[in-house]
Amino acid sequence: MKSVEVTAGTVEYREDGDPAGPPVVLLHGLLMNDSQWELVLPLLPTGHRYLLPVLPMGGHRVPMRADADLTMPGMVGLVADFLDALGLTDVVLVVTDWGGPLFLTDMGRDDRVGRMIVCPSEAFENFPPGLPGKVTWLATRTPLTVSIAMRMLAVGWLRRQYLVFGMMAKKPVPQPIVAHWFEHALRSVALRRDLIAYARSRFETSELVRATESLARFDGDVLVLWSRNPVMPDRHAHRLAELTNATLRYVDDAHVLIMLDQPEQTARAMSAFLASG
Repeated sequence: MKSVEVTAGTVEYREDGDPAGPPVVLLHGLLMNDSQWELVLPLLPTGHRYLLPVLPMGGHRVPMRADADLTMPGMVGLVADFLDALGLTDVVLVVTDWGGPLFLTDMGRDDRVGRMIVCPSEAFENFPPGLPGKVTWLATRTPLTVSIAMRMLAVGWLRRQYLVFGMMAKKPVPQPIVAHWFEHALRSVALRRDLIAYARSRFETSELVRATESLARFDGDVLVLWSRNPVMPDRHAHRLAELTNATLRYVDDAHVLIMLDQPEQTARAMSAFLASG
């Protein structure tokens, strides 16, 4: 893993592909990290530079500074700071699960983003998303509740229950990937506190909707790569596509985590979009 310093602290990131190629930044969801893309990354075109930052959302390995702003605005700013710190331009930004990056345009910090791929993610009023989001909110009240939740999610048969993680992934997530998500935070109170700092963000529905709708000002090409799942509504995929004049594609037989449920389908759609740039 490489690392870079930003205002909030040290951000680790994984890099793959062609160092001289056009940059593609693949983000991840809450409680996850770069290994969310483990099954798709080897299937993507080799001519691009793939960067996978590990955001302080519970799957990270390095605690942030004690005074870091890890609320929703701070976390969105951290993504922009990461792009700034590496001097990236004309980035293809890949959003999944966590919808914060959709607010970069509203914050006036999308200047380094040339195009976007939006996988099933939070948007509009859907923060935190559906029943899994509400359960996560309850589970991220204290370092102890976070530890209990992570230990539960680490158990395969329990994780696969519909009301636990079964709404996020239609197929079993490989155990090594899950272990990679939780192994560090289970041992570190500081890492769990970073997650809690984000989970305590206050969400005003009208502001969330307004900030999402600011994407209408984004002038780059967009691929909305969605699935018909029980957490991220299909109507949001259509609204995002209308706002951004995007191409809308679906990954079949998948829930939210399309890159884990259907890595080949996901890679084909992403590869076609990358080739069209």
